[in-house]
Amino acid sequence: MMRAETQNTAQHSPQEKLNWLRLSRTENVGPITFYRLIERYGSASNALEALPELSKRGGRKKPLIAPSQSRIEDEYSRLKKLGGEIITAGEDTYPLALSANEDAPPVISVIGNIELLQRPCIAMVGARNASINGRKFAEKLARELGACGQVVVSGLARGIDTAAHKGALNTGTITVVAGGIDVVYPEENLGLYEQIKEQGLVIAESTLRQKPFAASFPRRNRIVSGLSTGVVVVEATMRSGSLITARLAGEQGRDVYAVPGHPLDPRAQGPNHLIREGATLIRNAQDVLEVLNDFSGKALRDHHYTQDHFEPANFANDLTDDEIPENAQETILSHLSYTPLALDELIRACHVSIPVLQTILLELELAGRIKRSAGNRISLVDEA
Repeated sequence: MMRAETQNTAQHSPQEKLNWLRLSRTENVGPITFYRLIERYGSASNALEALPELSKRGGRKKPLIAPSQSRIEDEYSRLKKLGGEIITAGEDTYPLALSANEDAPPVISVIGNIELLQRPCIAMVGARNASINGRKFAEKLARELGACGQVVVSGLARGIDTAAHKGALNTGTITVVAGGIDVVYPEENLGLYEQIKEQGLVIAESTLRQKPFAASFPRRNRIVSGLSTGVVVVEATMRSGSLITARLAGEQGRDVYAVPGHPLDPRAQGPNHLIREGATLIRNAQDVLEVLNDFSGKALRDHHYTQDHFEPANFANDLTDDEIPENAQETILSHLSYTPLALDELIRACHVSIPVLQTILLELELAGRIKRSAGNRISLVDEA
């Protein structure tokens, strides 16, 4: 077994890995902005130097300063003591399927068997207050999928997530936690968490000791679906986070599978709705395996971040002030609202070149005046 604490990666130097971690932990630097910065400046160290000036040009009053080097070194040291490691996009060990998403986390923390990241994965999600039959079915389905070579991915929540992890413990399971990798939520799953650390893999995007909060669960869900070829939904209400995961899976081009249930059971409303919307109805593992897409193909290889992808020579330098039209920033802001707008719509409305638009959006996001959401949609930040 290849453990996270002993695996060596070759593509980023130790210092550059820490720089990636430092940049990813910087306020207002989300995944898409992170990659824009790397593309523009070629390395995390160069991007870190550019942050104060970029945020100032975007209208930020106080300079945007990244976390200190000592703080990042301390986080990394504590992770290593837990037996963990960080993996950055562009390294061979970064999961191929996840790297195909435009908002893939630039850095993930891992503890456990990182070889699982290179195997085919299927996600299983569902209700926290799952029925006994639902939990039994999920555990059985996970065990059968595992026996057929699939790594089962879920989110460590009570109910269906717990059952799925238990069913796949012996064949391979990955849990993506919503907080720091050292924070177990819910606490009742501490024993299962320890088992997954020993027999499977734990992944986190957040910093150590970070407790989960409302916005961290959708962020976790995009990783659960992003790691996987498809997502199986077993019991979910119409307002369940599992339907968010299913929606994210669809946006990421993944298959969505749903287990039908009785129309009078609220926990069946989510899967039944998904089936009406085109999800594949499944009764057993064989139904899933029959329609799984092959995610080892060319499409993912073309999108996978590699070290060569981030060479400075591949990207345009910063635009000069003379190359940015007067009042371009105000024009762009005037077309935005608190409702997310697709990037191509913004391009058509503003009549500016793509490099100019991307530069201004980068500055505005670093200044905290706009934010990006799924599908690279742009909206204003509510300052209330």
